Amino acid sequence: MKLQPAAHIRGEVTVPGDKSISHRAVMFGAISDGRTEIQNFLEGADCLSTISCFRSMGIEIEKKQNQILVHGKGLRGLTAPSGILDCGNSGTTTRLISGILSPQPFTSTLTGDDSIKKRPMNRIIEPLTMMGADIKSLNGNGCAPLQICGRPLHGIHYHSKVASAQVKSAILLAGLYAEGETRVTEPKLSRNHTELMLKRFGADVRTEGTTAVIRPAGHLTGTNILVPGDISSAVYFVAAALILPNSEVLIKNVGINPTRAGLLTVCKNMGAQISLVNESHEGSEPTADLLVHSSNLKGTVIEGDLIPAMIDELPTVALMACFAEGTTVIRDAAELKVKESNRIAIMVENLSAMGADIVETEDGMIIHGGKPLHGAVIDSHKDHRIAMTFAVAALAAGGETEILDADCVSISYPRFYDELNRLTR
Repeated sequence: MKLQPAAHIRGEVTVPGDKSISHRAVMFGAISDGRTEIQNFLEGADCLSTISCFRSMGIEIEKKQNQILVHGKGLRGLTAPSGILDCGNSGTTTRLISGILSPQPFTSTLTGDDSIKKRPMNRIIEPLTMMGADIKSLNGNGCAPLQICGRPLHGIHYHSKVASAQVKSAILLAGLYAEGETRVTEPKLSRNHTELMLKRFGADVRTEGTTAVIRPAGHLTGTNILVPGDISSAVYFVAAALILPNSEVLIKNVGINPTRAGLLTVCKNMGAQISLVNESHEGSEPTADLLVHSSNLKGTVIEGDLIPAMIDELPTVALMACFAEGTTVIRDAAELKVKESNRIAIMVENLSAMGADIVETEDGMIIHGGKPLHGAVIDSHKDHRIAMTFAVAALAAGGETEILDADCVSISYPRFYDELNRLTR
């Protein structure tokens, strides 16, 4: 993909449904009694991997325009898959489904693409094993492929070393089937979509500070889920509007769950002009339209509790920092190293190639803003968030930018380049 600079970005955009919520709606609907209707489902490659896995276990899932219908068979209704379950590029699918499969009365094997086979799975293998699960890494390296032989489980109180919604969710889903209460305590509160949505399906789940608690369930009941727009997809248009002059973008119906909305706090700290319009609290997830104007940004420090609330947006915030006055420091973000790629190293490598003053640290980056960027050849490493971040960078850089493996954006935002082109014409 070759991109040219843009004078401005203007207009309205509705971003795809939240990826995290779309995954969970299919999974929870599959193990519930009755039908679950999902509106604004994200039809990206990752979420389609989740649908494929559950279809392989006997769940009927229909696609109708902008709606997904999941015909659940209850907590004990899954059947043994005839082959290996392919999770594609999706860490969410791999980790969450492991919690569901651990208590099932059959053996299953999970695999994925080359990226998934490098991502750390010991973080779920350890707690699930403590609950009585028989789960192992077939290559003995703590990564997929994983083999899970279903066993009866018992509740535990697990103190997670990382603030990870995927780890927490895998344990809570196993806890639905476990004997006794299951508790997960995190060092910082990670996104809470699982807790909110499980409650909507009828689970006995509650939160005590940074601890999530779940009781075993006799059954869950299918429901209707309206998926809000994904703030992790909105961030690219937020960044473009902030750094390109004479710009104004309205991003419709974006999820602003406080455990995901660290981006809004950081933008405010950087002096960004962002207004929340049409705020709504219907359903379990709060939403708003984001009205974004060109802004004179200033450097800031991003650390601590903010990090889990914006982990997927950090690469794009690093780009914004290049256009800010002063220095921006991102720390406590070592989790970026074990995403679809090592996002710290790749952001530093590619932004440096474009002329940015950026330094990699052990757990983040230091960016000295104000140096103009120029076009370059960007290796996305097949990471959708890297590709989209540098598509935005290209708009504000001098000369042409080429992004390698640019089509990886289909994982979360298949129409991204079309929308970007429409708004910058």
